[in-house]
Amino acid sequence: MGSNDTDNNENLAMLVNKYSDMVLRLALSHLGNLADAQDVCQEVFIKLFKHQIPFNDSEHEKAWIIRVTINTCIDVSRSPWKRWFSPLEKVPLPNTNKESMEVVTFVLKLPRKYRLVIHLYYYEGYKTAEIAELLKLKESTVRTQLKRAKGLLKEEIIGGFDDDL
Repeated sequence: MGSNDTDNNENLAMLVNKYSDMVLRLALSHLGNLADAQDVCQEVFIKLFKHQIPFNDSEHEKAWIIRVTINTCIDVSRSPWKRWFSPLEKVPLPNTNKESMEVVTFVLKLPRKYRLVIHLYYYEGYKTAEIAELLKLKESTVRTQLKRAKGLLKEEIIGGFDDDL
């Protein structure tokens, strides 16, 4: 094993450490299933290792990883296997803050298109124009999806509080 292979392995390990949580959260937001999300996470880093893409900067790197994650999630969603079998598990939420867990639970109940924009906007800190570029949508579509997702979350959260009274 040459020094170039060692450098590549170290670089890949650094990228896995840097982005694995983000990829897993994004895949979980998209698929709503931990096992599939973990498979997607693994597949994204395999693609990264195979292609050895030179990135312009860290934003280009992050955007590429997000785009590959979304595309891989779409592939998983479309697979015939996915249509025949439904997950047997509930999504475990790795968050200890009770209020945050409740919000995440509500977010995971949203339709996929809303989960994605909410995740990218609030959890990854992207602006609507950047989300539009990542998802290959019009910026106005992203803004509409965010507005609708917020409305659905508000209804669900307020409804949940009314039930508790």
